[in-house]
Amino acid sequence: MSRAAEQATTGLDDAPETDDFEVSPGKIAFPVVMGRTSEFFDFFVYGIASVLVFPYLFFPDSDPVQATLKSFAIFSLAFIARPIGSLVFMAVDRNFSRAAKLIGALFLLCGSTMAIAFLPSYAQVGMLAPVLLAVFRFGQGLGWGGAWDGLPSLLSLSAPAERRGWYAMMPQLGAAIGFMLACGFFFVFVRALSPEDFMAWGWRFPFFVALALNVVALFARLRLVITPEFVRLFNERELQPRRVFETIRTHPRQVFVGALIPLATYAMFHLVTIFPLSWATLFTDHDASDFLGSLFLGSIVGGFGIILSGLLADRLGRRMQLAIAAVLIALFSFVAAPLLGSDTTAGRTTYVVLGFALLGLSLGQASNAIASRFESIYRYTGAAVTSDIAWLLGAGFAPLVALWLCSEFGLAYVGYYLLSGAVVTLAALAFSRTLQTVR
Repeated sequence: MSRAAEQATTGLDDAPETDDFEVSPGKIAFPVVMGRTSEFFDFFVYGIASVLVFPYLFFPDSDPVQATLKSFAIFSLAFIARPIGSLVFMAVDRNFSRAAKLIGALFLLCGSTMAIAFLPSYAQVGMLAPVLLAVFRFGQGLGWGGAWDGLPSLLSLSAPAERRGWYAMMPQLGAAIGFMLACGFFFVFVRALSPEDFMAWGWRFPFFVALALNVVALFARLRLVITPEFVRLFNERELQPRRVFETIRTHPRQVFVGALIPLATYAMFHLVTIFPLSWATLFTDHDASDFLGSLFLGSIVGGFGIILSGLLADRLGRRMQLAIAAVLIALFSFVAAPLLGSDTTAGRTTYVVLGFALLGLSLGQASNAIASRFESIYRYTGAAVTSDIAWLLGAGFAPLVALWLCSEFGLAYVGYYLLSGAVVTLAALAFSRTLQTVR
């Protein structure tokens, strides 16, 4: 059996992926985590501001719920732009170099994030303010799509067969750390400043911090991407860019199923981070800074959940681990509304902490479940494209849909929405067993 065919039959656990060249996975892990931390910090700084700041600065003529819905609509633009960013920057990768792609994408991501910090308000320039916000949010999405460097796949391929789950979860730690940092900054500024000072300048500071984080992450990743040793590793592992439409055309089932497998994870992603903050500030008397404190605690628990996912995946197999997480998310959907809608702070905090634990357990293996659907020659592009589609379907509109559902029909419908994601994930995991060959 050929190497490609042998890899294709392994499915989500993709065991036979070794060769004679040895590299320490630990050497790859740090820049991978740093890169994901900077990307998710940018992501969550915007997400928190889309609840606490943007509805009031850019849509002051709408009532708070409608203003937040408009803010969430702009929030979704990055997920629409992300596949376009992958398409553009994959071409840069093919025609120039991976370093050129990474530098261009991260400068676009960082520059768009920084530009948001300088935006005028609606009161100053009228409709130009939300238009500029939408433009730079779209720019964030383009940069996010191009920031894929292949290092997580290289980390997984270089890990010992019995530790693949452990090393696969490491990039996802960047999500927990990035949210922790973003949440911490907003917690300090909301708590320390008057509402007037926070809305005037305090909210802008976390966007400036993104510059420092992105610079550190860029150099940490370039240190590996451009060295001859790792260029040779990428070549030997066949982690080279292919044309996006060629990848989709030759692997339609892998792309389709791979995009559906993490649906519960990515829906959960925003239903325990961005959406509950909007619910608490719009429909309860829960102080924003106190709820940010609950979210900060939840991010710590989520980090431990990600670590646990690595241990379980190595012990049970990735498919089983993801199935267990999806079942637990389905069960959580039945108690989500009573907990979040509770009149007590303890109930809402329980929602956040329990939700983050399940998010971490699911998120830790979701990304590599996508990558493992492709043989090595298509893995670099396949993982990026499929991940873009998965984020768009699962997370892109989740805050907007969840807030609209609860405002129109009640909080219980948010639980039904989450349950539908878990059902789709379980169905995709079951169907993935039938994908025994790659066309």
